[in-house]
Amino acid sequence: MNPLDKIQAPITEELASFSVMFEQAMSHENPILHQALVHMRQRLGKMMRPILVILSARMVGRCTQEVLHAAVALELLHTASLVHDDVVDESERRRGQASVNARFGNKVAVLVGDYVLSMALEHAACTRSTRVVELVANLGQTLADGELLQLYNTQSDIIDEKSYYSVIRKKTASLFAACSQIGAILAGAGDDDVERLRQIGQITGTCFQLRDDIFDYDDKHDVGKPAGNDMKEGKLTLPAIHAVLRGDNPEMKALALKIRRQQASLSDIQRMVDYTRQQDGIAYAEWAMQEFQYMAAGLIPEEWNPDIAKALHSYIDYVAGRVV
Repeated sequence: MNPLDKIQAPITEELASFSVMFEQAMSHENPILHQALVHMRQRLGKMMRPILVILSARMVGRCTQEVLHAAVALELLHTASLVHDDVVDESERRRGQASVNARFGNKVAVLVGDYVLSMALEHAACTRSTRVVELVANLGQTLADGELLQLYNTQSDIIDEKSYYSVIRKKTASLFAACSQIGAILAGAGDDDVERLRQIGQITGTCFQLRDDIFDYDDKHDVGKPAGNDMKEGKLTLPAIHAVLRGDNPEMKALALKIRRQQASLSDIQRMVDYTRQQDGIAYAEWAMQEFQYMAAGLIPEEWNPDIAKALHSYIDYVAGRVV
């Protein structure tokens, strides 16, 4: 059985309803906006975040229309952040196809991102929960804060794991945390249960980003972005950070800073990739990711809803083990 099928099996009806609602949100009569939204819908992700919203709600209660609106809101917010991030990073590819900015230009990309963001807030309001609206609004601020922190780090001479985890906590883990937290809130969970599910989401999101960063060294699978792309954008992720710190080589630290400032050549980047492998940077990141995987799995309360607990375990395993 496809791993995603195992995850989705207990929530197929909810996911079908979500898909209808999300497709409606990603449609418009404006010709330019329509073209851009159709382009984005051609290569949507696996909807891991909406799945987490629904699983979290089902873990403690029912999946209502309000839960579905929240799932749409969070996926739209995620989509808008990707469009804006691609403009900031001047990325030409997203999920294996041309990015919105590469296909339509920066002006259209920014406006499309703004439109999708406004739709996210509209769906958040449809939950009729001021707490959810506040969490979605705060999440938008956190995602932007994470992007700005990442830009700030490109000018820093400090290379450490703390800075790296600060960025991914804001840019990735916060979104997963909000998904599980909001799903639990709208299903009527108590504060302790909401907090436990929020922690599961946050840790799983960290695991997700670590796997994504490991992909940057993958030349065997089509992961939707060129190998070495993170370094081309000036991003030093955990494998390279570990290699630089472990090797304690001034020359390689200087090269890492050169990469961070986007002053490195392709041969420089390949040299850092080779050094990262030599210093077991990828193996270290795999170990760290597995530690987060075990932490998230250990927080799942098996007695709440056994079928959903099993799906949530499969979800975490998929996040850590996916190859694309």
